[in-house]
Amino acid sequence: MAWSTREVAELAGTSLRAVRHYHQIGLLPVPERRSNGYKQYGVAHLVRLVRIKRLVDLGFSLPQIAALGDTDEHPEQALRELDAELAETIERLQRARSELAELLENSAPTDLPPDFAPPAVVATMTAADRKLMVVLSRVLGPRGQQIYADLMKESLDDPAARELDTLAADADEATRQNLAERLAPYIWSVRQAHPGLAESQADAPRGPHFAGKAIDAAMADLYNSAQLDVLRRTRQILQRGPSAPGLPG
Repeated sequence: MAWSTREVAELAGTSLRAVRHYHQIGLLPVPERRSNGYKQYGVAHLVRLVRIKRLVDLGFSLPQIAALGDTDEHPEQALRELDAELAETIERLQRARSELAELLENSAPTDLPPDFAPPAVVATMTAADRKLMVVLSRVLGPRGQQIYADLMKESLDDPAARELDTLAADADEATRQNLAERLAPYIWSVRQAHPGLAESQADAPRGPHFAGKAIDAAMADLYNSAQLDVLRRTRQILQRGPSAPGLPG
C-alpha cells in the first residue's frame, strides 16, 4: 500500500507541515518516490507517524521522541519519567488555581505572595508602602517575610504614621522634627511587639548586606526627601532608647 504525503498525514491525524518537519529533523525517514516524483508512504511510515503523534499528545518533546529511537520496544522508563513530570505540573497548576481563587475571592494583590500581606491591610496602604512590600517580598528570606507578615496582620493605625504618608516634600524643619518625635513612640512599640524585626534580613537569600542595600534604595526611590528625613530623625531618637522623650522608660 502506498499513500501520498497528504494521505498519510490525514491517516495519522497530523498535518502536512508536521510530516515535512519530521523529515527535516530526521524523526521520520523520507520514503522512496514514485516515477512521477511524488513520495510514497507505506505502513511503517504510518505506524511511525501515529507513534510520534501519540507521544507528542502525551507531552513528549520531539528531541525526547528522537532519543527513544524507532524501535517497537515499550519505552517504560521514559513514560514513567513523563508521568512524574506531569504529576509535578498538575500539582503546580492546582496551587495556581488555589491562588487564583484567593485573588478572586478577596481581591488580593497580584504582586505579593498570598500569605505575605492580608488584602484588607494592602487596601489601606499607600502606593509607596505597597511597592516597598513587593521589594521586601523579593529580597527577604522565609523567616524575614514571616516577620513582616505577622507585623502587618497585627499593625495598629497611628496618626503619626498616617501623617508621614502624606508629608509634603517641602515640609519645614519644625514640622519634620515634631512628626519624628510623635512617630518614635509608635515605631518603638512596634519593635517591642516584634523583636524579630532586628533579624529580619538574617536569612535573606542573597545575604543581609544585599537585602539592606536593596531596601534602602527602594525607600530612596519611593519616599520624598521630607519623609526620609523624618525617618532618619526617628531612628536617631530611637537610638537614644528609653531616655528619649516620649519613649517608655
